[in-house]
Amino acid sequence: MLRDDVPDVDGPILTGEVRTVAERLVAKYPDGRSALLPLLYLVQSEVGWVPPQGMREIGAILGLKTAEVEAVATFYTMVKLHPCGRYVLSICTNPSCALLGGRRLLERARELLGPASEYGVSDDGMLTLEEEECMAACDLAPVASLNYVYFDRVAEDDLEPIIEGIRRGDVPEAARGGVPGDLRAVSKTLAGLGTLRETTAHG
Repeated sequence: MLRDDVPDVDGPILTGEVRTVAERLVAKYPDGRSALLPLLYLVQSEVGWVPPQGMREIGAILGLKTAEVEAVATFYTMVKLHPCGRYVLSICTNPSCALLGGRRLLERARELLGPASEYGVSDDGMLTLEEEECMAACDLAPVASLNYVYFDRVAEDDLEPIIEGIRRGDVPEAARGGVPGDLRAVSKTLAGLGTLRETTAHG
């Protein structure tokens, strides 16, 4: 059951052309339930996160209870169940990263982005800050990611130029994976609707 303190949106999400896309995603699988995760990312690509209304609509499409949809949504950390900025900055604080400055990096990010940004949205609406579990790049610690594109060996002094670049609309290129797309474009890719380059080109 959805918690009472979770915000929601007014009105339907999967309508018109987006509903057609949702039905196409379901049709790709012999068992429609297999489309649950792609549909969650489709909702996220429309709203920027997955509100309760989106979960109810997915449940109606797949013939599932909302609680069954929520059970999947809460398992995957890339499915955001709270409003987010256009970019999610994740900082690893597991042992390898912590020993090499990951915790200090997180504190510096909190200073630069403000308290509202942590699992919320920065005042300018651009960024969400998250403390992350192991990113499986211990040899390149400390590691941060921007919409799941990794930046390696990030020093405290590196953070401010990264954040300022995002705010200027000049998103920096990561060590691996190129220039991160915004969260809605990334979510379209995760839904199986083309590559990031294609989704960015077509809005």
